[in-house]
Amino acid sequence: MASSYKTLGQLDLTSSTLTDLYTCPSSTETVVSTVIIANRSASADTFRLAMRTDGDAISSKHWLAYDVPVAANDSTTLTLGMTMVATDVLSVAAAGTASELSINAFGAEVTV
Repeated sequence: MASSYKTLGQLDLTSSTLTDLYTCPSSTETVVSTVIIANRSASADTFRLAMRTDGDAISSKHWLAYDVPVAANDSTTLTLGMTMVATDVLSVAAAGTASELSINAFGAEVTV
C-alpha cells in the first residue's frame, strides 16, 4: 500500500451552495489531517463542513462543523485525522453569497 501526502482540495468559496472539496478516489483510503478556512473579508463569516459517506445526499448526520464563525481577516484550522473510503465526499459551504473564504484540505491517500 503506497501513501501519498498531498493537498486534497482547495476552493475559493464565495456562496452558500454546498460544494465538494474532495472526493476519495476508487481503490483509495484517505486520512484528512487538516482543513484550513481563511476569511479574506473585512467582515466575519461562517462555514459548514460535511463528510458524506458514499456521496450520499446531505442530511443532518453528515455535518462535522455547522455555522462555525471565522473572524474578519482571520483563519480557523481544524485538525481532524478523519478517515474516508472510496466515494466518500468532503463538502463545504459558506454563510452567504458575498463570502470570501479560502478552504484548503491536506492529508494522505493510501492506495489499496
